[in-house]
Amino acid sequence: MSRTVFCRKYQKDMEGLERAPYPGPKGQDIFENVSKQAWQEWLKHQTMLINEKRLNMLEPETQTFLQSEFDKFLAGDEYERPEGYVPPSD
Repeated sequence: MSRTVFCRKYQKDMEGLERAPYPGPKGQDIFENVSKQAWQEWLKHQTMLINEKRLNMLEPETQTFLQSEFDKFLAGDEYERPEGYVPPSD
């Protein structure tokens, strides 16, 4: 049986992750407050940012940038999108 969480991004009860995505307090916060759907959407968006902007994951600035974008993404704030990107319509 899947667990449910109140998703920070969608502001409703949704299916949660099976386990914390990484160790520590941040991973636990994501596990408790981010839905499986929102996490998968973030991973897809993060991959797009890394590829389109040619980000080097070894640079601390990149990690800071992605963390900031992750926080904006979950809060529903305006977040970085690759130039010319048009989201698919439902």
